[in-house]
Amino acid sequence: MGKFLVKQTKSGFKFDLKAGNGETIATSEVYTTEAACMNGVESVRKNAPAANVEDQTVEGFTAATHPKFEVYADKAGEFRFRLKARNGEIIAVSEGYKAKASCQNGIESVRKNASDAEVIKEEA
Repeated sequence: MGKFLVKQTKSGFKFDLKAGNGETIATSEVYTTEAACMNGVESVRKNAPAANVEDQTVEGFTAATHPKFEVYADKAGEFRFRLKARNGEIIAVSEGYKAKASCQNGIESVRKNASDAEVIKEEA
């Protein structure tokens, strides 16, 4: 079972969504307050299972409606995804993957783990 690890940083709060094996599968932006960070967790829980996938690495891709996972290639040529909520805000991002299939597996892992993941607050 996955878990959201909420932690304080120098400039605010962020979360990592971890898969059952402990691997980080998605990370949030830094929020100014813990409450805003918890709202981000809830947004991922709500949006991830229903999100469409928009593969921006394919020429002439079809734009998907929000919520959606956007798959793209970064400057290093690695595949990444970002999860956008219904309002178009980015609520979680992935690490870089060498293979697109691994990136797609990451999306499926977020879908599978987000809805019932336990929230653990890491003490500073």
